[in-house]
Amino acid sequence: MKENDLSERLFRFSVNVLKMLGTLKKRNELEVIKYQLSKSATSAGANYQESQAAVSKADFINKVGISLKELRESDYWLRIICEVEPNTVNIKNLCAECEELGKILASILIKSRA
Repeated sequence: MKENDLSERLFRFSVNVLKMLGTLKKRNELEVIKYQLSKSATSAGANYQESQAAVSKADFINKVGISLKELRESDYWLRIICEVEPNTVNIKNLCAECEELGKILASILIKSRA
C-alpha cells in the first residue's frame, strides 16, 4: 500500500464517521460518545498526515503511534454505538475499516521500530 492510499483511507474513514454521526438520533447519552468519536476518528487521520512530514524517525513513530491510539479509541466508541444503536447506517463497515486501519498502522509501527 502506498502512503497516499493510507492517507486517503484515513481521510475517508473520518468523513464517513462524521456522516454516520449525523444520522444518529439526538439522545443525551449519545452526545458525549458522538463528540468523543468525532475527535478520535478525525485525529487518527490528522496525526498520520503529520507523520508524513516528520522531522525524524522518532517523530514519525510518535505520530503514527498517536494515530493508532486514536483509532483504538474510535473502535471503542464505534462498538458502543453498534450495541446501543445496532441499526445505524454503515456502522458495521466503519467498525471493520477501523480495525483494518489499526492493523495497518500497527504494522507500520512494528516495521519502523525494527
